[in-house]
Amino acid sequence: MDVISSRNPAQHATFRHALTANLTPDGGLWIPARLAPFADIDGLLALPFADRCAAILQRVIGDEFAPADLDALAHDAFDFPLPLTPIDRQTWALELFHGPTLAFKDFGARLLARLLALHDRDATVATPRMILTATSGDTGAAVAHAFWHQPGARVVVLYPRGRVSAMQERQFAALGDNVLALAVEGSFDDCQALAKACFTDAALSAELRLTSANSINLARILAQVVYYFEIVAGLRAHGIDQAPLIAVPSGNFGNLCAGLYAQQRGLPVRQFIAATNDNRTVPNFLSGGAYLTQPSVATLSNAMDVGAPSNWERISALFGGDRARMLAAMRFGSATDAETRAEIARLWQLGWLADPHAAVASAVLQRVRQPHEVGVFLATAHPAKFPDAVEQVTGNSVALPPALARLVDLPLQSEPLANDVAALKRRLRA
Repeated sequence: MDVISSRNPAQHATFRHALTANLTPDGGLWIPARLAPFADIDGLLALPFADRCAAILQRVIGDEFAPADLDALAHDAFDFPLPLTPIDRQTWALELFHGPTLAFKDFGARLLARLLALHDRDATVATPRMILTATSGDTGAAVAHAFWHQPGARVVVLYPRGRVSAMQERQFAALGDNVLALAVEGSFDDCQALAKACFTDAALSAELRLTSANSINLARILAQVVYYFEIVAGLRAHGIDQAPLIAVPSGNFGNLCAGLYAQQRGLPVRQFIAATNDNRTVPNFLSGGAYLTQPSVATLSNAMDVGAPSNWERISALFGGDRARMLAAMRFGSATDAETRAEIARLWQLGWLADPHAAVASAVLQRVRQPHEVGVFLATAHPAKFPDAVEQVTGNSVALPPALARLVDLPLQSEPLANDVAALKRRLRA
């Protein structure tokens, strides 16, 4: 797979290099050099999910990994269901929260962990690797779980103190062993900036074999491409051939980027919807303003509280920075906390329980679609991860799935960290 820098298309590398190199030499993100459509979309859509995932990964990554290894990897990483659930006659929810940590980030984290293990096995590398990730909630849990107890891997999770839900924090800060959780005095954007500062330190990166598990890592994006195919396959299984409108709850914009990559590969999608909360950096730009990052605002849908979304650089590169081309591919909108609560209530009355992130996507979908359009929104996290927001609206307690119930009585093992790069580097070297 030929990859290039989002800032300089003359800067080429292999996928294996991008898997471990984090940022490009010029500070950009690795992106596919080409996104040619697959010739047999109908054949791919007819395959079972894990088989389809393996086929897509083999075509995208090419001969950098053995086909048998990629096949085994796909069946192992994506071994949980992702039901496409009808909400009403024209609306569906793709439930991406049935993995080990009950959030869509399980797709990317589990694929990344297995790809890195294959890479190190093939390269006969025995030196430990440090996985550094910043999280606004769900990424930290998925990454921590995917690498927990994995030999040769040490995981460091940076998260904004007091700005993730209690359940999200418990999922990565109560594990211990090879997982270190650092509670940063700041926002997610501060955590992301700290991580990037470490990745751009060549000496530190080499010393610790520092590897990103955030969506700046291209492997995370490729893992999310695969479930967009399941949307169309699932609709066809229900006799719906119409290309859907897909609403994506968006914070760092890796999820939307993956969907756009799937569309470039030939997946029939009418348009995407970039759905945000009150962090409106991208909606402000798409509505005609300048692209100006902003300090993030705390909301009910905390995993989307991002004021400087890193993956927008990939989306901008995909469209050559042309806003008109972006608007041809996507619609956009945002939902306030009040609108989010109202949508949780509306969906509950229809018999489906939404977490705040799914509610944002559903609310914006309802606002911007036309009556004849089939709409799908991504349900990215289990509502039990946000009991306060959900129970306040519905008046009903949310039963804890076993994956969360076993964490309730475990002590938190996080450490405080100042919003300071030097302090973080000292801790990583400790």
